[in-house]
Amino acid sequence: MSKSSKTANQRSDHETRVTDDHHESLRLWLRLLSCTNLVESHIRSQLRLRFQTTLPRFDLMAQLERHPEGLKMGELSKRMMVTGGNVTGITDQLVAEGLVVREDNPKDRRAYIVKLTKEGRRVFREWADEHEDWVIRLFEGLGEKEKKQLYELLAQLKLHVGGLGAVR
Repeated sequence: MSKSSKTANQRSDHETRVTDDHHESLRLWLRLLSCTNLVESHIRSQLRLRFQTTLPRFDLMAQLERHPEGLKMGELSKRMMVTGGNVTGITDQLVAEGLVVREDNPKDRRAYIVKLTKEGRRVFREWADEHEDWVIRLFEGLGEKEKKQLYELLAQLKLHVGGLGAVR
């Protein structure tokens, strides 16, 4: 890694601002955030290089792949945790490429149902297979026992934080 790349990576790593004086929970939070950002950055880069696509496009198609009957635009927006405008823009691109279709919703004339096309299912399957391989490689630095332990610990954290409820 070149010196300038290393410096840029250090600046973007949330852990670089942590000292031994910081509470262990804060250090843990910043480590989790740093790992998440590194994994996501790698996946975004691979999607761009290998398929000339973006993570939001991949995520939208993943939602549709899980729901072959299709989803309303509002439901896609909620599941992806983005604005309706973002979903509309991504959907417009994917419709133009023949990967998804918009159909009238027979239960609500004001809404559309978005579905993968046959070509969209084929393309997404190719993307998803490689995506899975990338994720597997990213976690190869941990043994099976460590992966299981980390998974279980994160489940405990998720339950605890989820039980606290939203701050208002």
